[in-house]
Amino acid sequence: MLKPINHEKIERNLFLMIFYIAIAISFGGLVEILPLLYQKQTTQPAENLKPYPALALEGRDIYIREGCHVCHTQMIRALRAETLRYGAHSTASEHVYEHPFLWGSKRTGPDLARVGGRYSDEWHRVHLIDPRQVVPVSNMPAYARLADEFIESDLTSKKMQALKKVGVPYTEEDIQSAKSIVSGKTAMDALIAYIQLLGVRQK
Repeated sequence: MLKPINHEKIERNLFLMIFYIAIAISFGGLVEILPLLYQKQTTQPAENLKPYPALALEGRDIYIREGCHVCHTQMIRALRAETLRYGAHSTASEHVYEHPFLWGSKRTGPDLARVGGRYSDEWHRVHLIDPRQVVPVSNMPAYARLADEFIESDLTSKKMQALKKVGVPYTEEDIQSAKSIVSGKTAMDALIAYIQLLGVRQK
C-alpha cells in the first residue's frame, strides 16, 4: 500500500517543493507538447508551400537581427476581430519550413502574417527610411541605414544547405544560384523581399 504524502513536510522544505513542481511542470509539458510532434497539421507543410527564395531568406535574417519580430507578430489568432483585420488565422503548417518560427503574442505594431503584396515595394522602402512619412502616428524607428548595407552573398548558399538538413526542400539549383541572386543587393532589398512574401508563399 502506498504511503500517503506528507504535504506539510513538502511545503516546509524548499528543495522538495522545487523538485515536485519541476515534475508537475515536466509532466504537463509532455502531455501538451508530445502529441503535436505526431500530428500532420503541425509537421506537414501546407499545400503548395514554398521555402523562402535566397533574397527573402536573407531578409528574414535581417528581420530577426533588427528585432522586427519583437514588435510585429506573425500569428493571427482564430478570433473574429483578428481575422477581420488581418486575414485568415495562422496555422502551424504554414510555418513548417521556418527555423525559428516567429509566432508571438506582443503587438507594438500590427501583425504582419498576411502583409505580403498588400503594399508596393516603394511603399515599404519609404516606410523603412522614414516610417512617419506613410504612417504619421508610427513610433517605429527608421531603418534608412539598411539601404547602405550589402548582403554577404557568400553565406547565403551555406544557410540554405543548413536549412536543407533540417527538412527545408531547397534544390541544388536553388543553392548554387543563391550567390548570384543576392550579390549586389542591399539589406533593405532583402527585407522588402521577405515582407512581400509573408502570407503568400502558397500562391
